[in-house]
Amino acid sequence: MALNRVTPVGDTQDPHATPGSWFGRLRLLRWAREHWLLPILLLAAAVRFYDLSAAAIWGDEGSSLLLARYSLGEIWHHAGRDVHPPLYFMLLHGWIELFGDGIFAIRCLSALAGIAAVGLGIRLVDQLATRRAAIFAGVLLALLPTAVRYSQEVRMYSLLGLLLIAAMLALIYWIRRPQRHRYLVVYALLMTAAFYTHYFAVFAALCHWIYLGVIRLQRGYRFRHIQRADWWLANLGIVVLYLPWLPNVFDLLQHMEQLKTGGDVGWEDPVTLASLPSMIWAWLTQDDGEARSLLIFSALPLALLLLVAVAVMRDRSVSRGSVLLALYTGLPLLLVFAVSFITPVFIERYLTAYAMGLPMLAGMAIDRLYSRMRLLALAVLVALIGVEMVGVNTNATVDRNDQFDRVVNYVNQHFQAGDRIVTSDMLWYLSYVYYDRSGARVRLYTPPAADGRSTRPNDYGFGTLVAADVYLDSLAELPVNGRVWLIGTLDDPQEFLPLPATWRIAGEVHAGGAQARLITFKSPSD
Repeated sequence: MALNRVTPVGDTQDPHATPGSWFGRLRLLRWAREHWLLPILLLAAAVRFYDLSAAAIWGDEGSSLLLARYSLGEIWHHAGRDVHPPLYFMLLHGWIELFGDGIFAIRCLSALAGIAAVGLGIRLVDQLATRRAAIFAGVLLALLPTAVRYSQEVRMYSLLGLLLIAAMLALIYWIRRPQRHRYLVVYALLMTAAFYTHYFAVFAALCHWIYLGVIRLQRGYRFRHIQRADWWLANLGIVVLYLPWLPNVFDLLQHMEQLKTGGDVGWEDPVTLASLPSMIWAWLTQDDGEARSLLIFSALPLALLLLVAVAVMRDRSVSRGSVLLALYTGLPLLLVFAVSFITPVFIERYLTAYAMGLPMLAGMAIDRLYSRMRLLALAVLVALIGVEMVGVNTNATVDRNDQFDRVVNYVNQHFQAGDRIVTSDMLWYLSYVYYDRSGARVRLYTPPAADGRSTRPNDYGFGTLVAADVYLDSLAELPVNGRVWLIGTLDDPQEFLPLPATWRIAGEVHAGGAQARLITFKSPSD
C-alpha cells in the first residue's frame, strides 16, 4: 500500500538549504506519504482506548463474562441456548486465561478488533478505488461512533465487523485473480467464523451472492465468477463447517417463544417509518435524531443517500466495487427493518458491522467529487467528520462516579459475614456478579406474577447461565437474622414491595440508575 517514491528535482531545491536539511525534509515527506496509514490507525486507537474502562459492565457484557467462565465444551452447550453463537465467548475465554478479567483487559479484545477492522477497511477501499479515497474512508471509519462504541464493549459486534470486512477483501482478491484458490479458502474460513460469531452474518453472504450476480449481468465486461465451480465449493465448505452448529440453530428456532418469554428477543419497541432514519442518526451521532425538526431529521439520511449514489453512479471500475459496499450497507439495514415489523430486531449493535460500509462509501464519493469540485468535497468531508465527532463525544461522556460498579463496591466494602444479596432483575444480576467480591451467593428475585405464574427465566437465553438455586421467589424465604442487601432500579422503588413487616431500611446508596438498600430486622421490642 506504499506510495511511489518521490524523486527530487534538482532545480526545485532551495538554494539556501543545506544538503542535510533538504535530505531531512525529503525523508519526512516520504515518510508522511508512505506511512499515512499509521496516523489513521493511531486515531482509531485513541478514540477506542480513551476511557475504555470508564463505563461499568452492563448486563449483556456481564452475560459474556459469565459464559466465558465455562469450559469450551460448556460454552458450546450454553451458547446453543443463547441468542448468539459461541466463537466470541470461546475467544474471550482464552483471552481471560492470558490477560485476566480486569475491565480494561477484557474490553481490549473488542478494541483491538475494531482497530484492525479500520485497517482492513482502508485496504478494501484502496483496492476498490484510489489511495485518496482510502485515506478519506480511513478517517471516517476511525471516527464512526457506532463502531467506536461497540469496540468498547465485551460483546461480539466488533469482531463481526472485522471478520466481514476481511471476508469482503478476500472476495475482491479472488475476483481479480480467480486462479488463486487460496483467496477462496481464506474467504470460506472468514465467513464460517462470522457465522459462528453472529447469526446476522447471513446478510453478508447474501450480499456477496447478489454482487456476483450483478457483475455477471452488467453491460460490457462480465464476471462469470458466480458460475465457477470453486465458488460453489467454497460455499459448500462454509455449510459443511457450520453443520456442527446447525442443530443448535434449529433448536433455538423451535424455542423462540421461550426466548421471547424470557425477554432475550422481542424486547425492542415496534418499528415505525421513522426508525430507519433514526438508525442512521444513531450510527453517526449516537442519538436517534427524533428531537430535531423534520427538515434536519431527514437531511442527514438523504445527504448520505446522495453520497452513496455518487459513489455507485460514478464508479468506472470494471468490478464495480462500490456496488458491493452499497449492498453490504443497505441490504441488511432494509431487510432487518422490514422483518422488524413482524419481530422487532432493529437494534443498532446488531447492524454495527454493516454500518462500517457507510464511511467507506462516503470516502469513495468524496474522492470522486474531489477530482471536479475540490472545495465541495472537502466541505463534505469536514461536515461528516464534525457529525461523527458529535457521536464520539457522546460516547466519551461518562461520569465515572455515577456507574453501577459504585453500588457494588459500596456493598463489597460494607458487607458482613452472613449478609444476603438479592438483585431485582436479570441484567442487574449479570452485572453484579462481575463486580461482587463478597463471596456470598447473589440471588435473583423472581416473585410469581399476579395470576400465579412463575417469573423465573427458562433454560434459554440468559436463563441458561443461571443455576436454579439463584432464584428467590419470596423475600420471606430469607432467614430472619442477619442483614439483606436489595439491589434494584433507582426509579422503581416498588420492585421489592411489600417488604416483610419485620424489615426496615437501614441505609441506601445509588449510582448508575441502580440502588442498594441495606435491610435489617426489627427486634420484637421495636
